[in-house]
Amino acid sequence: MKLSWRKSNGSRRSLGWIPFRHDCISYRGGQIRYAGYKFNIWDSYGLADYELGSGTFSEDSRGRWYFNTTVKVERKSNTATKSIGIDLGLKECAVTSDGQRLVGRHYRKLEQSLGMAQRANKKSLVKALHAKIKNRRKDELHKFSTMLTQHYGTIFVGNISSSTLIKTKMAKSALDAGWSSLKTMLEYKSDCAGVMYEEVNESYTTQTCSSCGEKPPSRPKGIAGLGIREWTCSDCGSVNDRDLNAARNILARGHSRLAVGIPSLSQ
Repeated sequence: MKLSWRKSNGSRRSLGWIPFRHDCISYRGGQIRYAGYKFNIWDSYGLADYELGSGTFSEDSRGRWYFNTTVKVERKSNTATKSIGIDLGLKECAVTSDGQRLVGRHYRKLEQSLGMAQRANKKSLVKALHAKIKNRRKDELHKFSTMLTQHYGTIFVGNISSSTLIKTKMAKSALDAGWSSLKTMLEYKSDCAGVMYEEVNESYTTQTCSSCGEKPPSRPKGIAGLGIREWTCSDCGSVNDRDLNAARNILARGHSRLAVGIPSLSQ
């Protein structure tokens, strides 16, 4: 049966997809047994230690097949008490209120190689490069989100919407950043680790000074101010890094203390 919704990159061929119930599969000796067949899999998760649930066999655009299943795991408690704010951006995917930075931009790094492969009509290489970009982005986002949920008890993220920006000239950078994937990972990992996760309104967090809580005349404004990465507050004289300042304001807004500035939240 043709699955039109699983077509990849304009291909006329639908990708394979086979669902199964939990009582139709078994796992023994590195093999999945299903419908009288045995399939060797690369088990990097130790599936023998889990009770396998329902799932699917699915094919990607390169013709590789994957075994997808659900398992039950115990919740891990998190005793961390520190809070952190995260500003999502285009130049850097994410910047935290304590100065950690997730650069991302994996598509940009391989954009030239991808373009050359597309012009040369090397379809297999194009698929391989797209897969490399996707895997690199996913790996980096997983490591970053896991680190945050292990070391912080409360996580606040700006409620920036990628669905809005992908309709503008910034679409390529917005999609490359992977904000939606990062927020999804933070949400379910926080739930599993007992961490409080919340999205807060990020309006004017870039333009507000995180030290004095004011919107000074010297602040970056509008599209013209996107290129300003560092600015000095004309009210209190503090020098603010654009993304770090926004992350600190997001943290303050998460605590509902924006008016008194970030210094009061340091302890």
